[in-house]
Amino acid sequence: MRHTLHMNHRPANQKPTYQRPAFTAVAVSLTLLVSGTAWSQDQSGAATAVAPIVPLAISAASPAKASKAEVVNRIVVVVNDDVITRQEINERLRSVERRLTAQGTALPNRADLQKQLLERMIVDRAQLQLAKENGIRVDDVMLDRALMRLAEQNKLSPQEFRNQIERDGTPFTRFREEIRDDIMMQRIREREVDSKVQVSELEVDNFLLAEEKSLESKQELDLAQILVRIPENASAEQIAQRRARAQDALNKIEAGEDFAKLAVTYSDAPEALKGGDVGWREQDRLPQLFLDAVANIKVGAVSAIVRSPNGFHILKLKGKRALSDSPAVAGGVQQSRVRHILIKLSAVVSSAEAKRKLADLKQRLDNKAATFEDLAKTFSNDLSASKGGELGWVFPGDTAPEFEQAMNKLALNEISEPVESPYGMHLIEVLERKSDDVSKDRKRMAARQAVRERKSEEDVEDWLRQLRDRAYVEFREEK
Repeated sequence: MRHTLHMNHRPANQKPTYQRPAFTAVAVSLTLLVSGTAWSQDQSGAATAVAPIVPLAISAASPAKASKAEVVNRIVVVVNDDVITRQEINERLRSVERRLTAQGTALPNRADLQKQLLERMIVDRAQLQLAKENGIRVDDVMLDRALMRLAEQNKLSPQEFRNQIERDGTPFTRFREEIRDDIMMQRIREREVDSKVQVSELEVDNFLLAEEKSLESKQELDLAQILVRIPENASAEQIAQRRARAQDALNKIEAGEDFAKLAVTYSDAPEALKGGDVGWREQDRLPQLFLDAVANIKVGAVSAIVRSPNGFHILKLKGKRALSDSPAVAGGVQQSRVRHILIKLSAVVSSAEAKRKLADLKQRLDNKAATFEDLAKTFSNDLSASKGGELGWVFPGDTAPEFEQAMNKLALNEISEPVESPYGMHLIEVLERKSDDVSKDRKRMAARQAVRERKSEEDVEDWLRQLRDRAYVEFREEK
């Protein structure tokens, strides 16, 4: 089971869900494990028999008794200088099956599910190895803070959160290490891809022009996809074979089979194990190819097959909504003059303790027993303390999303309940609001960031494919 560090708020009676970030990547050739023989796929997807390799067994028995010992685990795949064992695969399979069942997705054939899962484990393992080689580490203090944020976002105490994880079938010690791995993979992708993305002035100009044309109809789309990858330097025959595979999936969808189940079976994209769910995306953050494919279909419908440089896509439009909550108004933008009191979290100051402290301060403010300015100067943990917590006029996007959402809900001179962001726990007060034209520089800055995010997602896709292709991967048969 894998998890994301960004979790949406949920109703109080709903169990938390744990899902990986929806980054885009291209899965590559996968070996099928069948009894007695190892089979590998060439770039066309055709299975080819290779010489069987005797598996290494892990046993507690002495060498003299090894032939009679019960094998408790086996190496299934060697990835560079690391291994993936049968026990790891089985644990992950059970986790994925539980998640698919919980979200109402019909389970595919277990062999198909294992193929998808094993490929994802190989790519993850290669990323973790590269992260370690580059000196990326996540210490226990950082990990504990991430776990506290997860608990708070699910409106649970740390102990309640731990109990929920274990009730869902995952030992908490394993959950901790999976969160550590996720943080490390995020960081190596940021270092290897995000930091190297370049955006030209022409790309910014084109983005602003397209945004101006679509301002009145700007929307968010909820998509799912099936991607059948085309290998690099593919021959015409290979392309035809992959196109036929995509058509087979589309035929089954049109015959009434479940899209999510078919995504697990057919898709080479990383979200395959989530039933192909890409999630909600602003139009600006989606490739034009995707927008064109779903432009004329109804919610719940499926697109025709579309071709991209990575392969053949089948898209399902699960939902769409107008960006009516955007603070942009008639070419202007809402600004807020705001102040706050910040209590930073640490190994000593927990989220719960910071929340209690700020609740006490809020009560003093509500009772007029102190002024906001005086409390900020005394208790706030950032540079704004000397100014009574004043942050000045802020634009949308200037603050953390959690802070901005809470700020936008406040009436003038109303003080928020304690609000947690990546920077710590806040009390927030809005002093003034105004609507003003967005400066040309700010518009270009926002456009550049949107283009960067779109290009970064595409570049991550290529980087992961190259990382997988460079990795030494040896599949070992099981008796």
